[in-house]
Amino acid sequence: MELGIVHRLFGTAVDAGGRALYSVVTCAPEPGELITDADFTVNVTHGPRALEQADTVLVPAATEDYGPQERGRLSEPLRRALAHVPRGARVASICTGTFVLAAAGLLAGRRATTHWKSCDELRSLYPEIRVDPDVLYTDDGGVLTSAGVAAGIDLCLHMIRGDHGAEVANTVARRTVVPPHREGGQAQYVEQPVPAPGADSTAAARAYALGHLGEPLTLEDLAREASMSVRTLSRRFLRETGATPIRWLAEQRLQYARRLLERTDEPVDRIAARAGFGTGTAMRLHFREALGVSPRAYRNTFRGTD
Repeated sequence: MELGIVHRLFGTAVDAGGRALYSVVTCAPEPGELITDADFTVNVTHGPRALEQADTVLVPAATEDYGPQERGRLSEPLRRALAHVPRGARVASICTGTFVLAAAGLLAGRRATTHWKSCDELRSLYPEIRVDPDVLYTDDGGVLTSAGVAAGIDLCLHMIRGDHGAEVANTVARRTVVPPHREGGQAQYVEQPVPAPGADSTAAARAYALGHLGEPLTLEDLAREASMSVRTLSRRFLRETGATPIRWLAEQRLQYARRLLERTDEPVDRIAARAGFGTGTAMRLHFREALGVSPRAYRNTFRGTD
């Protein structure tokens, strides 16, 4: 699955004219037929020299990455292969592929994550890494890591979104039938992602919020829509989404504002009002904190206009 995620998501990213935005190539330290932990093999035709042309290198988890690890454990063929990665290339890992980046010395001093079951082991073996066990993915200066298998989907969509904007990433997500965006800081383990049959859910509150992003919304408003107390809403919201209601709402507003900046020529202040930030100044603060750029700079990146 980790291998298929990369091809499925990056391979289906296209521009408005239908032109592929990425060329996805799979390589191995030694090309040929590779075994898997399933009842089929994978035939890889490219060797490590393919890495020399890469702008981005993704390392999926391999069977051996799920077993006990040793510090710096890299096979000599894998070590030689990684030497072909160009200086300045973006490097990322999916699930326990993080151990490969760690062993190669690419995560020293950086924030990183991996599958929650392996975070303690990663921290013990590599104390120089700032291991964060409570997130879906990390992005630290062009080196990215993701948590368990499905978090690789979130990581790839995050990269596509950063490269080509929310509209392209959302189209990829729709075609793959996955959520278009889960914030990297969302908890890895969501206690109750799907409510039990007959159980009360915060779905009504979330639907109401999405339809009224431009209005002032309080916890009391959301609790009323869900027919819950504020305390119950907050507890169940965290169980179902991995985020608090306020954090979730801020993220939805940010994503809506990003889409408007990409799609329309509306002034920043107007977009801020439509997205529920109130003022352009408030939205600029949110953009700086979440994305490191101003709304105007973000628009210029994806529309090429002022």
